[in-house]
Amino acid sequence: MPLKDTLRYWLVKARKQPLVMKLVWVALLGEFVAGLVTARYTSSFIALGTFGLTLMPILFARRFHIYIPRSFMAGIVLFIFATLFLGEVGDFYNRYWWWDVVLHGGSAVGFGLVGFVAIFMLFQGDRYAAPPWAMGLFAFAFAMSIGAIWEIFEYSMDQIFGTNMQKSGLQDTMWDLIVDAGGGLVGAISGAIYVRWGRAPFAGLLRDFITRNSRLFGKYRSK
Repeated sequence: MPLKDTLRYWLVKARKQPLVMKLVWVALLGEFVAGLVTARYTSSFIALGTFGLTLMPILFARRFHIYIPRSFMAGIVLFIFATLFLGEVGDFYNRYWWWDVVLHGGSAVGFGLVGFVAIFMLFQGDRYAAPPWAMGLFAFAFAMSIGAIWEIFEYSMDQIFGTNMQKSGLQDTMWDLIVDAGGGLVGAISGAIYVRWGRAPFAGLLRDFITRNSRLFGKYRSK
């Protein structure tokens, strides 16, 4: 795609995004420039990297022609911003003891829902293809896998770049995984309940995704 068309595409996409996402982008670009001016190059690097990661959900949706609900898209961007930028550059992990707990718990719920949607998509929305508990188990395993991968990422960053993402080491890692398990369980159970009864926590979010991506759920029949 020509550069001009690419820029036009991103401008159109940016206008359609929730206000919170636009504010996050402005804050990250502002910190990137400020870091360069004041020679805080690490902050600039993290700000630029975080900005790039916030664009990944849009690229993913475009590449696979999938509609992602605006609220979920905003949640992904806020999580990336809160984790990499506020957590590390703003030192929120040390300032607020509950910051890590909230982020891990909230993200685990989200990944539990993503895991449920993924397995439900594989069955093309056929609610009778597998027991709800089996779909929930897959969703829980998916959320825990992402949590474990994140802990490996934190360890790698600390070892390679000398950061302090693990804070208290093993203690921090184990509590993160425990919180991930709790959040993943909430997301997985919500998905299983939705399959069984059509009503559950986050049912509106799930229904919106399934309805707007109906081609991926050809066998789905709502109750």
